Amino acid sequence: MGVCVLEYVMSAVFSYRGSRNVSAVVIAACVAASVAMLAAVPGEAAEIVDVQIDNAKLMNVPEHTATIVIGNPMIADVSLQGGGVLVVTGKSYGATNFLALDRAGKVLADRQLVVRGAPDHTVSVYYGVERATLNCNPQCQPRVALGDGAKIFDKAVGQITARNGLAAHSAPAASASAR
Repeated sequence: MGVCVLEYVMSAVFSYRGSRNVSAVVIAACVAASVAMLAAVPGEAAEIVDVQIDNAKLMNVPEHTATIVIGNPMIADVSLQGGGVLVVTGKSYGATNFLALDRAGKVLADRQLVVRGAPDHTVSVYYGVERATLNCNPQCQPRVALGDGAKIFDKAVGQITARNGLAAHSAPAASASAR
């Protein structure tokens, strides 16, 4: 909606470019666009929950929540814990929603989930049309990121999978030798 407002305001400014009172036109356009936006939103605006991709965030859900529904589980995943604690994990970029329902199916909460990229020390490197994402803090290391080239992505995922497999197989041996 913000882009629509900007386009509306800019079209008003350019339409009245010859006018001496351009600022009054801009203010009137902003007010009209704001009123139109408010009229288009029924009831209260939904609370927006920002989550970084590959990160978890804790939230509280209303009492008597029995079921959580995710609009698009490819964007975010949730896990309902005891005490009304919800763990939200960002899985891919985008926006979705979640609903908290009681046992009778009544909606207790409806919230927007927006999954964004991490604002950390990531660098994108392009090899022709193939993109690779690196996390540079303090040394640059490969980071699996949506949108990376298939060869680069698959190679990084393969290395991560192999490393995790080695760690899983060596853990019992390490604990046995510690006895």
